Amino acid sequence: MWFVQRVIPWLVLALVASPAHAADTVWEALQTAGSIVVLRHSFAPGGFDPPDARLDDCSTQRNLDDSGRRQARLIGEAFRQHGITVGAVLSSPRCRCLDTARLAFGRVESWDPLQGALDDTQLRRQRVDEIKKVMSEQRDGPPLVLVTHGSVVTDLTGLNVRMGEFVVLGRGADGAYSVAGRLYVE
Repeated sequence: MWFVQRVIPWLVLALVASPAHAADTVWEALQTAGSIVVLRHSFAPGGFDPPDARLDDCSTQRNLDDSGRRQARLIGEAFRQHGITVGAVLSSPRCRCLDTARLAFGRVESWDPLQGALDDTQLRRQRVDEIKKVMSEQRDGPPLVLVTHGSVVTDLTGLNVRMGEFVVLGRGADGAYSVAGRLYVE
């Protein structure tokens, strides 16, 4: 009986309070100089681009739908509401990533390594190494934003995230980056 009266209410409180606490942790981490945001593009229906998709023609790719565009705007709004001004915004050259970045942050620089490489292990490893090199140079200043795909987020953080979810990386005392938090804005 003691367990039910004493412990259960605290467990319920922890479960109810944890999403807000997690969000607070994310926004606090973004106030730290040199943080990095790894954002999976907003909602784009379907699983993969068609085999004939071309980077220079958005009509051949998977794209954000209305809910994805809305979600991208909400991500940017959340950053602004929390007073977070971002630094460089780098994106996969895929249209769904570029659109997510533009709608959320108003600017973007296309960067090829962020598109990953699902079918080529060597190229995938090379691109991840290029991304990690740029990340290692992010020592101070406003957050660096990387807009990319689920596979790249997983390669960089070890986490599986939903479309429109982002992971914040913070630098530890040893200089290595680790996950400071993650947030899904809807």
